[in-house]
Amino acid sequence: MRDRTDEARVVRRRSRMVTPRSRGALSGFCLLLLGAWGALIPFIGPYFDYAYTPNTEWTWTAARFWLQVLPGGVTFLAGLVLLFTAQRVIGILAAWIGIAAGAWFVIGPLVAPLWQADYLGTPVGGKTAASVEAIGMFYGLGAAIILFGALAAGRFSVVSVRDVGIATATTREAAALETDEPVAAREPVATREPAATREPVATREPVATREPVARDTGEPVVARDADVEPASQTQDGTHRRRRLSFH
Repeated sequence: MRDRTDEARVVRRRSRMVTPRSRGALSGFCLLLLGAWGALIPFIGPYFDYAYTPNTEWTWTAARFWLQVLPGGVTFLAGLVLLFTAQRVIGILAAWIGIAAGAWFVIGPLVAPLWQADYLGTPVGGKTAASVEAIGMFYGLGAAIILFGALAAGRFSVVSVRDVGIATATTREAAALETDEPVAAREPVATREPAATREPVATREPVATREPVARDTGEPVVARDADVEPASQTQDGTHRRRRLSFH
């Protein structure tokens, strides 16, 4: 009973700490793409007039580093961790780091003018092009990163039935390796033998009937045989008659 309790405690602990590697694969892959886009677009965007000033390729500025390269690189690393990690705590931490990077993509362009006028530069092109550049390089990009980061954080925070099953199998394998013995199968419980059938009770012999007792002598009355011959008659077979004489 104690062994089962310890095993259940270990299973609960491992199910809370360990997850399948596929848990954050989708979110991690999307964060990889979004982070790479955010970090590289200020250097390759000028090739097709999709940039903030200065509109020159591979030009390094402080604004591009703090507002685009840095959060893009952090997002890329967070997605890389989510793609391969099987630890719940690490996955949740990486997801929240990705969320923070996405939030910086949204907040950075708003606070940049407070540091220095025209610190970020101006979008290239007309009003429509400027709107598309602001959404694709900062605001929309940051919102997408926040979305996938929050999705990863939610998935890593849930303990599913699959997690419990994996933790149970891992615990049993570890216990078997520690003892260097295969887990012995339990012996079946011996079935009880059927109770022996009782022998039938021997029927009692009938009690001998008592002979009738004579009331006076106390001796048993001897029954007369049925074939006793009747009393013999006179030899001549006639009854004598008394003669009556009248005087």
